[in-house]
Amino acid sequence: MTGKRKTTVFVSSVGADGKQPNVKKDTEIIANETMQINLQATNNCKSPEKSACSLQAISMTELYDTLYPPRTPVVDDFLYGGTYLFVGAPKVGKSFFMGQLAYHIAMGIPLWDYPVRKGTVLYLALEDDYARLQRRLSQMFGVESADNLYFATRAKTLEEGLDGELEEFVKQHTDARLIIIDTLQKVREAGGETYSYSNDYEIVTKLKVFSDKHGTCLLVVHHTRKMESGDSFDMISGTNGLLGAADGAFIMQKKKRTDNTALLDIVGRDQPDQELTIEFDRERCIWKFKKGRNRTLEAAA
Repeated sequence: MTGKRKTTVFVSSVGADGKQPNVKKDTEIIANETMQINLQATNNCKSPEKSACSLQAISMTELYDTLYPPRTPVVDDFLYGGTYLFVGAPKVGKSFFMGQLAYHIAMGIPLWDYPVRKGTVLYLALEDDYARLQRRLSQMFGVESADNLYFATRAKTLEEGLDGELEEFVKQHTDARLIIIDTLQKVREAGGETYSYSNDYEIVTKLKVFSDKHGTCLLVVHHTRKMESGDSFDMISGTNGLLGAADGAFIMQKKKRTDNTALLDIVGRDQPDQELTIEFDRERCIWKFKKGRNRTLEAAA
């Protein structure tokens, strides 16, 4: 909801830790908790015909005098509500990172030094099966399981009604914070292999409509292209329409596929631009933090 006041107040983020819940077995598709509607100018048009509605615009004064709630973080200074891309080469360790992130949010455990907001997580592991997921997660976390972390290995495409499946999940799980789609290619419409800026932009926009409506985070796993580039974000497979429509992106890169160390470039509308160096623990199959750079602070200095 919005309220009127003379200056805009910014509310700082607060992290939350949580204990691990009991085991729960569930393979159904999932949904979300607190609904945060993406706030736009109030629509006062009461005409049943869209053509009779005037452009809804507000003045700069009204914009300044309206108090909008802050976008709630999923992981403070790392991941917020909205639609984000998580991009890397095949077999670089993306799925292990997705499992780690999902588990930490479901359990309310800080991710490295980043406070986490505990909530229900849905992981669409569309390139896996349940047996592989079981082996991977037990190797990462042992027998400690979360009853608010859900998995599905099949889902409809966007054309077939993925948004409807996600809507149903959110209705059943009102505290849903994160939905992981692994991978984008699995939910593209038929013919989605034909890249164009408009097509790529439309695909991410459809996902963003859902995440903005429900105040959740949609994290979409995608692949890099083979050609190298000086700008890591130019390596996202497809056109700039994907990043243009998204709220942000994470790019995971290794110098060699066999390396344990990776760079994680982060850019977004709500969180600071960062470059993190992380290391893969092959015994536990989890990613560990080594060091980081806050490029937003560096640019302001």
